[in-house]
Amino acid sequence: MTAPDVEALVFDVFGTVVDWRSGVIRDGEQFSADREIDIDWAAFADAWREEYHPSLNRVRRGEIPWRNLDSLHRESLEELLDRFGVEGLTEEEKTHLNRAWHRLDPWPDAIPGLRRLKPHYTIAPLSNGHVRLLTNMAKRAGIPWDLILSAELSGHYKPDDEVYLTAVDLLDLDPEEVMMVAAHEQDLDASQEVGLRTAYVHRPLEDGPEAAENAERPAESAYDIVADDFVALAERLDAPSII
Repeated sequence: MTAPDVEALVFDVFGTVVDWRSGVIRDGEQFSADREIDIDWAAFADAWREEYHPSLNRVRRGEIPWRNLDSLHRESLEELLDRFGVEGLTEEEKTHLNRAWHRLDPWPDAIPGLRRLKPHYTIAPLSNGHVRLLTNMAKRAGIPWDLILSAELSGHYKPDDEVYLTAVDLLDLDPEEVMMVAAHEQDLDASQEVGLRTAYVHRPLEDGPEAAENAERPAESAYDIVADDFVALAERLDAPSII
């Protein structure tokens, strides 16, 4: 398919562009290698991610003032360190561990797919991660964004309408000229409701190999595009391969 009216693609990041679970596990194992810390880092990563939406929802409901994702992750980290029996970490060590979310690796298809899309569309993240986190991640991993868009710029968190509409406004486009790309249907449904085009990318390994066999994908008719990965997305958008 071609999308002649689409000028920009904006991407969810955690789980869609990057493999957050493997990244947190890897970072945690490296962190504890030279310390006397014995943690099941897979369980720790899953527990940390489980705190993600409840933390965002506290902000969205107005229970706490808006704060960036580092702050919310740090609050969850303090609780998890106590829960997993980790004591005696310095402030510097906690800050380093908290920034594991800045050091996540893209899925293998992500950068090749983005490179194919980049000459034909403006490409940017549209993540609940804040600008500094997304910039650090992109510089480390070589993610070829044209610019950084973030929920931070709206003072809201997805799936609030303001996140999507602020991005559209900053791009100086109409909603139907922007396509939201995500592995999460809640994200796509919310963006669809305010007029964006939508592309679902299937990430069955996001929650780990044990969960993969139960990962469901939506019907082809649910969104403008349903694709297996970013390379398949580029093919559906008629973006030719770049050598």
